[in-house]
Amino acid sequence: MSPVARIRDWVFDLDNTLYPAPALYDEIGERMTDYIARAVGVDRARALELREHYFHEHGATVVGLTLTHGVDARDFMAYVHDADYSVLTPDPALAALVAALPGRKIVFTNGGGGHAERTLKALGLDRAFDLIFDLDAAGYAPKPQRAAYERLLGAFGVTPAHAMLVEDTLRNLEPAHELGFATALVGPVHPEPRPPYVDHYAHDVHTLLRAWLKA
Repeated sequence: MSPVARIRDWVFDLDNTLYPAPALYDEIGERMTDYIARAVGVDRARALELREHYFHEHGATVVGLTLTHGVDARDFMAYVHDADYSVLTPDPALAALVAALPGRKIVFTNGGGGHAERTLKALGLDRAFDLIFDLDAAGYAPKPQRAAYERLLGAFGVTPAHAMLVEDTLRNLEPAHELGFATALVGPVHPEPRPPYVDHYAHDVHTLLRAWLKA
């Protein structure tokens, strides 16, 4: 059943949800590895291990770096997101689909340092979205930490019973569902049986939105 009639706030993850991230994300990843190697004083192989470890342990690499190594979070975020956004291609079809949804459209991302703003502009989606809630706004509490979702709710007055979270990362949907969000998983991950905290699924966001808007 289409959720369009009852949803007032459409909350979207950014990377690998609104666009396929490989080209841009690879560059950002390389910049993360460079920064970690320099800041922690390790070689690139060890820096990559730390980058992945802190991501899986904390939800965002920057959190592990600040807690363990005293890295300045804002400096890290500014450096790693100083990337070439021209590799992204505008997506007018998605812009039209997002704009057709009734209610507010919000980007909810573990990125920071202006990443969401630059990404949406490069994709031609900046006018389709009303609000951005990134890792800086969340006080460096990343998804899937419950505090990230609670801070989003408080910042924008979102009522979970009338909100939808669209994500490519399975573990980020469970806390949202517990709070009362409707949830949608997009991308190649499609566990069977589907977890009870996943209400909707599609291989890509275009397919998902077209189905909702046609219903």
